[in-house]
Amino acid sequence: MNGPGLIPKIFMSLFITVFGFNGGGLSAVAQTAPPTWSAPPSTKVVSEEREFQNGDIKLHGTLFMPNGSKPFPAIIAFHSASSATRDLPLYRHLTDLMPALGYAVFIFDRRGSGQSTGFRNGTDFNTLADDGLAALRMLAGDKRIDAHKIGFWGLSQGGWLSMLASSRSSQVAFAISISAPLTTPDVQMNFAVSNILRVKGFSEDDISTAIQTRIAVDEFMRGRKDRPTVEQMLTAAANKPWLKYSYISPMLEDPARAQWAKEIKLDPITTLDKVSCPILLLYGADDPWVPVRISAELLGKMNDRKKNLSFAVIAGANHEMATNVPPEKELDPSFATAFAPDAPSYFGILAKWLSQVGQQLRP
Repeated sequence: MNGPGLIPKIFMSLFITVFGFNGGGLSAVAQTAPPTWSAPPSTKVVSEEREFQNGDIKLHGTLFMPNGSKPFPAIIAFHSASSATRDLPLYRHLTDLMPALGYAVFIFDRRGSGQSTGFRNGTDFNTLADDGLAALRMLAGDKRIDAHKIGFWGLSQGGWLSMLASSRSSQVAFAISISAPLTTPDVQMNFAVSNILRVKGFSEDDISTAIQTRIAVDEFMRGRKDRPTVEQMLTAAANKPWLKYSYISPMLEDPARAQWAKEIKLDPITTLDKVSCPILLLYGADDPWVPVRISAELLGKMNDRKKNLSFAVIAGANHEMATNVPPEKELDPSFATAFAPDAPSYFGILAKWLSQVGQQLRP
């Protein structure tokens, strides 16, 4: 699926198609022990460990810098819910592709993960977005980085954070959101759970009951439904075989302390409306985790009034912009960090958009 020879082939095709290069092999990172026939790559990358803070939290990441003398634009990566550290396969394409396009890349361990301090549990989306903005301020102080050309890339929950951070600061030059739906998180999870249960072979009646139980919990979290009614529904669901696949806690948490109660307050449409920098939203046509059709329809309605907005749906791609992934694997939590982008159209659209945005941004 994501064999070691696939990404370089895609990049070569991408550069020829988008930028008109006719060979020359723009390999982003030199091999540690190249064969005797190997030529030096056109782009050399230096990686550096960096530490920065947001309040009392110390966050650690790696900066990937292309070779060159002038200040480079930079991309900061936000994590998906399941991909919290910088070493995962998902981020390899950024460290390979972006330096070859003339962009520095910074990927940091999410708070509470890897080498970063703090805790993820109990942390709302605004705080996670502010962690990214703290990274932006750190990079803006580096003379090798163009402080006016720093933006965000994020996948799934990270796509929401990319939008959210961009709505909270005029310092953000651009934003890229991958597979982040424009529905609220609870609607997205109801869509995903329905697909999980279908793939598992549950009946439509079972699926309907599971979703109604999820909705009842969400309404309780919003203060719209009473505890006894929802607890009765959870008791009825306790021995149902679909419960373990439905992302429903058997214990009803206190909304004042529950992380989910904080997360479902996110309204992506309102957030997107506040983003003034150029923003690209990409979705996979075969993504079973998010309601792509609804998101694309909403974006189509916004397109005329938001001139800074671009979006596309990638044929054959899943949630991670990978192709040829069976739904059973895509929806299996044990494979949550296994996939990386390999859809050629994803690379092409991303590179072309970044090239266009780079020309628009002030020097």
